[in-house]
Amino acid sequence: MDSKHIVIDARIRRSSTGRYTDRLIQHLQTLSTNHQFTVLVQPDDPWQPTAHNFEVAHSPFPQFSLNPLNDTKFAYQLNDLNADLVHFTMTQQPLTYRGKTVTTTHDLTMLRFVRAGKTPLPIFWLKRLGYRVLFYVANKKSSQVIVPSEFVANDLKKLYPFLDNVHITYESSEPPIKAASSPIEGLTDPFIMHVGSPFPHKNIQKLIEAFEIILADKPNLKLVLAGKKEFYFNELEDWARKRDSYDSILFAGFVSDPQLKWLYQNAEAYILPSLSEGFGLPGLEAMAHDCPLISSNATCLPEVYEDAAHYFDPTSTKDIADSITTVLNDQKLRKELIAKGKSQLKKYSWRTMAEQTLAIYDQALDLK
Repeated sequence: MDSKHIVIDARIRRSSTGRYTDRLIQHLQTLSTNHQFTVLVQPDDPWQPTAHNFEVAHSPFPQFSLNPLNDTKFAYQLNDLNADLVHFTMTQQPLTYRGKTVTTTHDLTMLRFVRAGKTPLPIFWLKRLGYRVLFYVANKKSSQVIVPSEFVANDLKKLYPFLDNVHITYESSEPPIKAASSPIEGLTDPFIMHVGSPFPHKNIQKLIEAFEIILADKPNLKLVLAGKKEFYFNELEDWARKRDSYDSILFAGFVSDPQLKWLYQNAEAYILPSLSEGFGLPGLEAMAHDCPLISSNATCLPEVYEDAAHYFDPTSTKDIADSITTVLNDQKLRKELIAKGKSQLKKYSWRTMAEQTLAIYDQALDLK
């Protein structure tokens, strides 16, 4: 097979959404191929390859930017690398680059749920329009498009019926955290939990409203919301502070791996109320730690979790509350969810994802 030069844009690697990219470059290095790879990372990223056919290059351009100057400069860098193929592991990419590309489109959430936040509305709407243009162009000009679930594949094809080059590569969970667990100080009551930034599509306000219904029968129950404190978390806490349930909610902020392990191991259940997900890694992480999963039935989640979760309608406060109450009151159901979660995890593999991606590269390069 001819040797080709493949560039992988891994600038997103260290972010909360970059695990897919990090695991891709990790496992690609273990696969047999004569291709040469250049991995683009941020200037302060210490990542180094372990395989002889991989090298690293630093790219100073922002991961998310609609700045035409950044777009042009990044395209120049890619041209200088003289790649046979560039894999953009996020839809964001320079519109002015004209080489052969593969794009991973994780979901369509940013087209539907992004709010202005602190951005002035005129700038927000301009950026939103720019992103829609970028999203269209990136998917249209890609030789192959990778998505993480059948739901996203169908969603993307509904938006762009002309796409006939969409491939599904399922993602995977991490193994259980190895470090010894460490309790959250002062948390002694039974609790349910959620981990992650409360972006609008995560639907955490609705979860809190459902939690308030549950408190009427379970006044000692706590809701733990963990994740780095930033704009959306601060906004959510300001909203929750005005509610009667506030004293029963722990805004834990960033938690260490030992603390996260303790939360998973001791929670009554993990709650995933999202309105939109591309794959749903948090639910699999809960399963990996034997934590029962109660999940939204939206988008890809029933596809990924199958019968290993107890589902609710994320738009219905009452349905969320009823589903959580059902699991909390039924120890047999909790044990069944834990057992089914262990089996469900076996269906997914990062290495398989990397093998499938390598085959997609070869198809894009007309090698298969």
